[in-house]
Amino acid sequence: MANGKIGVTTENIFPVIKKFLYSDNEIFLRELVSNAVDATRKLRTLNSFGEFKGELGNLDVRVSIDKEAGTLTVSDHGIGMDADDIEKYINQIAFSGAEEFLAKYKDTANSIIGHFGLGFYSAFMVAKKVEIRSLSYKDGAQAVEWSCDGSPEYEMHPIEKAERGTDIILYIDDESKEYLEKDRIIGLLKKYCRFLPVPVICGKKEEWKDGKYVETDEDNIVNATEPLWTRKPADLTDEDYLKFYRELMPGREDPLFWIHLNVDYPFTLTGILYFPKVKSNLDLQRNRIQLYCNQVYVTDQVEGVVPEFMTIMQGVIDSPDIPLNVSRSYLQSDRQVKKISSYISKKVAEKLEKLYSSDRSEFEKKWDDIRIFIEYGMLTDEKFYESARKFYLLKDVQGKYFSLEDYKKLVESNQTDKNSTLIYLYTNDPVAQYSYIKEAEGKGYNVLLMDGELDSHFMSMLESKDQKLRFVRVDSDIPERLIVKQDNASTDLTPLQSDILQGVFSADLPEVENAHFIVSLENLNEDSAPATVIQDEFMRRMKQMAAQQPGMMGAVDLPDSYQFVVNTAHPAVRKILGEASSSLDSKVKPILDEINSLNDEIAKSRDPKANEGLSEEAKKEAEKAVADKENKVNSLRSEQSSAISGYAKDNALIRQVIDLALLQAGLLKGKSLSEFIQRSVSLL
Repeated sequence: MANGKIGVTTENIFPVIKKFLYSDNEIFLRELVSNAVDATRKLRTLNSFGEFKGELGNLDVRVSIDKEAGTLTVSDHGIGMDADDIEKYINQIAFSGAEEFLAKYKDTANSIIGHFGLGFYSAFMVAKKVEIRSLSYKDGAQAVEWSCDGSPEYEMHPIEKAERGTDIILYIDDESKEYLEKDRIIGLLKKYCRFLPVPVICGKKEEWKDGKYVETDEDNIVNATEPLWTRKPADLTDEDYLKFYRELMPGREDPLFWIHLNVDYPFTLTGILYFPKVKSNLDLQRNRIQLYCNQVYVTDQVEGVVPEFMTIMQGVIDSPDIPLNVSRSYLQSDRQVKKISSYISKKVAEKLEKLYSSDRSEFEKKWDDIRIFIEYGMLTDEKFYESARKFYLLKDVQGKYFSLEDYKKLVESNQTDKNSTLIYLYTNDPVAQYSYIKEAEGKGYNVLLMDGELDSHFMSMLESKDQKLRFVRVDSDIPERLIVKQDNASTDLTPLQSDILQGVFSADLPEVENAHFIVSLENLNEDSAPATVIQDEFMRRMKQMAAQQPGMMGAVDLPDSYQFVVNTAHPAVRKILGEASSSLDSKVKPILDEINSLNDEIAKSRDPKANEGLSEEAKKEAEKAVADKENKVNSLRSEQSSAISGYAKDNALIRQVIDLALLQAGLLKGKSLSEFIQRSVSLL
């Protein structure tokens, strides 16, 4: 028997391993099974080099549970260990057998999993005692048993063992009894060891018999040793890829298409990435890519390995070249990871461009399902943006698709304003904005459908990259001003008429929750609506983007600002102005004249030369006189407003014009809508 101390630099190494080294204690099983697979594959490698001439025999890995004894055992028939091996690889923590083996057989043993020599000690996260029973493959080797209770002390002595290989026996502690349950262990094996290259067996298969499940004589193999991504794409059919996807993502709708990654220089990377149908709610679709290292599951948190926008894809990535920390649970961001990330982004872009070029009509059928993914990529990855410009599609309200370049050529002759800015008209709700769309189309304009979750951000990005491009929603202005090609004609109204017309409409505008209206007058044409409600494009888009970004929530609370545009050329408005002028001119004109006179006096008093040479006391008196005149102007404006409001109150025609405009904008609701309907009936 041999006793000794494990070679560690501190006696606190086990608490460190148990609490901090690994992110989740359940991964102890992954580490132990991976070590067993390493030992098995090492034996195969030695056999291929002629350094082991014995019979390979059964090379599976078995996981067995003994609830009565309170033990969990991981067994293999690999190279095994003798006393010297245990002293070197177990008693000297962090001396990795895999590292030494790789150095010797680097050209043929690239799939050996271990790196740090610490995986074995993860057993102490769940075990109060661990035993190793092992027999080396070497001729004449003596089997040995090693045991440790989680302290730096260990015992080791010779034993009799009939079969080559290693048994790791864990005496599960009281806090971890869940790992003595078969369902729990099988669940972990399927999570972490599902695609290991060596058969992993846990118990026997079960079948339903006499009203219950009973064990059969057939071993329960929990893994597939040759997963799809390890095979050549030329050997696979579409049904193979779909079957594999259904196994990975059971119960989900079939993907749109997929990419098979297979590269061995300047790094090794394999995998299959699937494009799911994505319409909204990006966060719910994340963490569907599984990262493997030589077929050992590592994590589904792959933000460091794939570009952020690709985290909504689904599938697997396998690479031994992705640097990991000692627990294999956190990715270390470095230059190699960035190269891999860039490569994946490039391959995805190439796949999309190939689909676009080879079958445009089929690509268009998939577009609505992948648009949000592509926009997300273009917004967050500049290189992907440059590639995606070639196959990004714009869709108009008629359901036609255009590349960015084709659409520019289509509309630039008719939708360029007087400042040489190209205007892309769009709607995000073709039903609510139907009348605005028809008016725009009546002028020969094309209207895009931009109803995606990221479209506000995407439009702003395109505008920032092209200063001569602007997106304008069809209801953000009157049709004549959506694309301004020349200055609008004057209203030809006198100041008194303008004050009266603006006043009667301002007075009768109802209060709309969280909305503010500004009345303006425009000389359009008789065929245009008598009044139109429009909303500033910039402010509306800013609020839409703010609603998706918690840091901008203050902008969401701002009231909506609308412009109420009155068409002075419309007969109904002319009638309103004529009747209002007849009734109000005699009351309002004297008030307006007095206001203008006072404003002239105030302007003269504000002239710096007016107070030159005056004493300080005289200057104060002059300032007081100006203030009195300003107060008088405010009082007169209130008097004017009251006179106009008194006239406008209960004027059915004015209110009808207002309500028609509010109805078109979707702002007429509740009581106001009911009154509008009753008034419309009475006018009939």
